[in-house]
Amino acid sequence: MKNKMIAFIGSGNMATSLIAGLVADGYNPKKIIASDPDSEKLADLSARFGILSAQNNHAAVKQADVLVLAVKPQILKTICCDLADAVQQQQPLVVSIAAGIREKDMQQWLGGDIALVRTMPNTPAMLQAGATALHAGLGVSDDQRDLAESILRAVGLTRWVDNEDLMDVATALSGSGPAYFFLVMEAMEAAAIDNGLPADTARLLTIQTALGAARMAIESSDGPATLRKKVTSPGGTTERALEILEQGNLKALFSEALTGARQRSEELSELLGNH
Repeated sequence: MKNKMIAFIGSGNMATSLIAGLVADGYNPKKIIASDPDSEKLADLSARFGILSAQNNHAAVKQADVLVLAVKPQILKTICCDLADAVQQQQPLVVSIAAGIREKDMQQWLGGDIALVRTMPNTPAMLQAGATALHAGLGVSDDQRDLAESILRAVGLTRWVDNEDLMDVATALSGSGPAYFFLVMEAMEAAAIDNGLPADTARLLTIQTALGAARMAIESSDGPATLRKKVTSPGGTTERALEILEQGNLKALFSEALTGARQRSEELSELLGNH
């Protein structure tokens, strides 16, 4: 992997996060090139990480062993169609981080028969604490899978899914998931304030509790259900609170929420693909 030229089309937050993670992992910055219409962004990336910058997208593709499409989904079709000839000539591994765009549509826009990996990173990737689902299209070799995974692993955990339809489930879970936890934290903080805690204390205790619970879940071999039981004393305060949450059908609400998010992801994929 260390000798592969990685070209980024787009230099927004996610591309910046991936570049930062790769460089931090020891990847040669002179093997990373980025293209973006915003020359100030490119200059900043070059200054911060020592990477190369391309005059335009075509110049980036001509050097690419791996092409990372890091642009907004709404403009991906235009970008792909414009680069189709160059991609067909260069034949790089194409890695898309554009949410909701299906492989069949990208293949059509790029001229077909491209080694393509679709990924769904989430916003904690900006802190190298992301969770990314990946799906490899037909024609992606084992070495190319490893290469794509290595790039996304620079910003956190990675998991492959065999069925592309499951990318919509991953979008609903990890893609949208940070907002669910923020909502829970928001509700806990507000409830603590309503019960008399000062606002700053309520916030700090909420955030640290969320961090501690996440670390316990990561570092333990037990699943969440077992961990929950271990911290719930019979007849205690935690049991009383959990009973109230269960009476409110919390699990059913989360099931409905993730199903709704998955369905919306499917709808957006159709809309974006037909745009």
